[in-house]
Amino acid sequence: MSAIDDLVAELARLPTIGRKSALRLTYHLLKQPAEQSRRLAEALVMLAEKVHPCPRCFNLTEQEVCAICADPRRDATLICVVEEASDIGAIERSGEYRGMYHVLGGRLAPIDGIGPDDLTIAPLVERVRAGGVREVILATNAKLEGEATALYLQQQLAASGVSLSRIARGLPVGGDLEYADGVTIAQSITARRQL
Repeated sequence: MSAIDDLVAELARLPTIGRKSALRLTYHLLKQPAEQSRRLAEALVMLAEKVHPCPRCFNLTEQEVCAICADPRRDATLICVVEEASDIGAIERSGEYRGMYHVLGGRLAPIDGIGPDDLTIAPLVERVRAGGVREVILATNAKLEGEATALYLQQQLAASGVSLSRIARGLPVGGDLEYADGVTIAQSITARRQL
């Protein structure tokens, strides 16, 4: 295999990048000064060497613990469970949540061979059982696997005595009812609130 083929193959492994996109990216990089490619390569190496999961919540960090776990102003009695570390950014951008997080590292997907032992479910259960947690918010995605994961977590945490909640589902701001699917509309009606 040539160097071009090697890079195309590696880039094509990335999410949403097919072989054609990988080939375009490769040729784009070849048109750039060699120094730019070296900086990209160094950034990838540094990423692999420095970034690791936080031992408390499994968010990604370069520090001993992540910035959220280290922040004494956060509400440690509230844990929001997300599938991936990238989900934290979406919640943080809302500016409405000031609790802690727990990153599962994926979702249950038996067809793909992903079971409870492949996720950070056991550390979450231990964290809740250790005490000091009053509520766990299940913020898994609204896909079949995300719903199954939320149900499994609900079963695992039911005996802990903590309050369990699920993020609401509904219509996006600016969305039209006529284009929404039936499940989204049903969840919007079920999760309605009094005015």
